[in-house]
Amino acid sequence: MKILVDTNIVLDVMLKREPFYKSSLEILGLTKRDDVEEYVSASAITDIYYLAYRQLRDKEVVKKLMKKLLTVVSVASVSEQEIENALSLEWNDFEDSVQYSVAFLQEMEGIVTRNPNDLKKRK
Repeated sequence: MKILVDTNIVLDVMLKREPFYKSSLEILGLTKRDDVEEYVSASAITDIYYLAYRQLRDKEVVKKLMKKLLTVVSVASVSEQEIENALSLEWNDFEDSVQYSVAFLQEMEGIVTRNPNDLKKRK
């Protein structure tokens, strides 16, 4: 099963944000199973780095956390095709439409997020 992990889940673990830390850690731990592949979009990776650095203010710590993250998840590319698809959705939040497009076009079975309403189609 291929799933896209949303930014908030990763940040919950990296920054040990309560009350979400434990459940988000369990989600990232699913990669220990042979039948689960987890991905983070390339666009989310830059957001994760930026937000983690903004809170921690230590480049070396953030780099170590990012490297550790990459041992657990793979990075899903964001190409022109995903961007064009996201633009065609005409959602209010472009970032959400990109996440959806990455998962959809790369044939993932779902997106794990704490904000499922953000990923519903709407104009």
